[in-house]
This record gives sequence, C-alpha cells and structure tokens, in this order.
Amino acid sequence: MDSSERPYYLVTGATGFIGAHVVDELLARGFKVRATTRSPKKGEFLRQARSSYSSRLDIVQIKDFSEAASLENVVKDIDGVIHVASPFTYDILDNEKELVLPAIAGVTSILEASLSNPKVKRVVITSSFAAVLDIGKKSSPRYKYTATDWNPLSYEESVNEKTSAVVAYRGSKKFAELKAWKFIKERKPSFDIVTLCPPMTFGPVAHPVESLHVLNESNAMLWKTASGEQLPVARVPFWVDVRDLACAHVEAMLKHDVGNTRFTVASPEKFSYQLVTDIVAEEFEWGKDRVAKSDERQQIDDNHDLDGETAANALGITYRTFRQTVKDFISQAVEMEKKAC
Repeated sequence: MDSSERPYYLVTGATGFIGAHVVDELLARGFKVRATTRSPKKGEFLRQARSSYSSRLDIVQIKDFSEAASLENVVKDIDGVIHVASPFTYDILDNEKELVLPAIAGVTSILEASLSNPKVKRVVITSSFAAVLDIGKKSSPRYKYTATDWNPLSYEESVNEKTSAVVAYRGSKKFAELKAWKFIKERKPSFDIVTLCPPMTFGPVAHPVESLHVLNESNAMLWKTASGEQLPVARVPFWVDVRDLACAHVEAMLKHDVGNTRFTVASPEKFSYQLVTDIVAEEFEWGKDRVAKSDERQQIDDNHDLDGETAANALGITYRTFRQTVKDFISQAVEMEKKAC
C-alpha cells in the first residue's frame, strides 16, 4: 500500500507509558502515525528507536493542549485521533490549576480541533478507572464495577486545597471525560468518541526512560517491590497490561460498531504486591533474596469486581496473565539496572 493511502492516526502523549505502546501497535499494523510530545528530546528518542518506521512516523511538539486553534494543524490530514495525553503528577500545589482544568482543557481542545478536519471519524480518549471508582463504596454487598459507574466526587471536592493530589487526580479524569461526553451531546460532531477506563497499568516500557528512577508510577511500584525497597499496598486490585490496553485503543479506533461507547479495560485477574514478590521469587534466581519482605502476608482485596469482559468481547482483545506481565517488565528493569552500573 502506498504511504499516502494508509490510514493516518494522531496519538497525543506519544512519549508516555501508554502512548508509546499505542504508537507501536499502530505502526505494527501498517498505519501512519503522527505522534505528539511536549519534549523534543523524548520525541527524537521515540523516532530513533523506531527508525525502521521513519517513513510512517512523524513527531510534533505540542507545548500546550489548552488551545484548540494551535492543534488544528496537528489534526490536518488525520483520519482519527487517540488522545492519551493528560496531566498526571502528585507533586502539585494547586489541584484545580495544575490537574483538573488542564485535563478538561486538553480534551476540549482536541475535540474542538478535530471539528476542523472532516476526515476525522473517531476520537478515542484514555480516561481512567479513577473516573469510575467510588472510594466510599462498602464491601458488602459485593459489587461489580462496570462502564456505567461514575466516581461520585464533586468538582468542589476535587479542587479543594485540602484535597490530596490522589483524589484531585480522580476528579480530573472524571470531569475531563464528562466534558467529552457533553461535547458529543451538545455539538453533535461528524465524529464519535470511545472512552477507555483502565485501572493500574503495568508492563514493559516502550517510551523514553533514562533510568529506573523515572519510571511511570505503576511500574515504579513493581520495581520497588521486586528490588526490595518496599512492599506497597494496592489502592485497588484491578490492573491491565499496557500492551493489551494499547491493543484496546487501536481496536476502539477501528471497530465501527463501538462508537460513543465507554469501556472499562481490565484483566479478570486481581493483584497484590505480595503476589508480585511471589512471582519474582519464582521466576528469577535472585528473587527470593531481594524482594520486599513483610511480617504479615498481604492479601488480595477481593471485595469488589471490575468488568473487563465487555471490553474484551467488543474489542476482540485477550488479556495477558499477571505473571507474564510482571516477568516481562522485571526482566527489562533488570537489564536497565545492569546498564546503569
């Protein structure tokens, strides 16, 4: 197929943990990709690491996602948008200005910009289980979260200066996603949307990572456990492999009958960091001596369930096992550690 005839997709946040895997999934399927990044250095790393795809990958720097007008050139000639970029940091001083409003502005701007290109037929948006979770829900009776559930957090609670950054992040994902659905309802664009709400996301890194000290938060927790630094407590027992999540993003773009649908993408397995220590101890020679220790065995939280089956069936994805995910990432992390010595 001539390069000009290949479908052309925009991926925002392409140098992030999830975004880089989405880029790889699209390239592996023969599509053209326009990848956005805030960092030219990371963009160049992304390009160099995929030199065999240079004719089908272009990198664009976007410093600010809050202005739709500045994004219109970015969506030019694009057939579809996968919007992964979103502020994600707990090191903040102002919940509203640094988390909530930027997340809402980013979604709004990418949707507004997409209006300028009639070729765009779908925008896939990375939301989060944080937009689904009700942290106050009691364990009895047993409850299964689905894509119909919404975090009950109010906007006022999210932006309150006394609210922790963790809680404010949940608010940012909820209100950004709600903004997207409101946009579709009120503006009735020629494109539709699909939102994906994954829980904790683990797996090998494909994005620019200079050292183990700057891993994304979820993988950092795995490495802290495996390397003996600490045994964290899982906020929720739900998870998904980043490669399966990337596949879900691409399938959400390609499958015609899933437009204007919300999915919770999650493995049927549950996890704890104690389970991580068990897997590392069994799969690596050094594991038993190095993994984080605890006087009391940590149990998997089995009070709630999360529907990942609907997404698997609708999008045609198969979830990896937790053992495989942990093994693949820790193998990669060990190599990174060796290179750093």
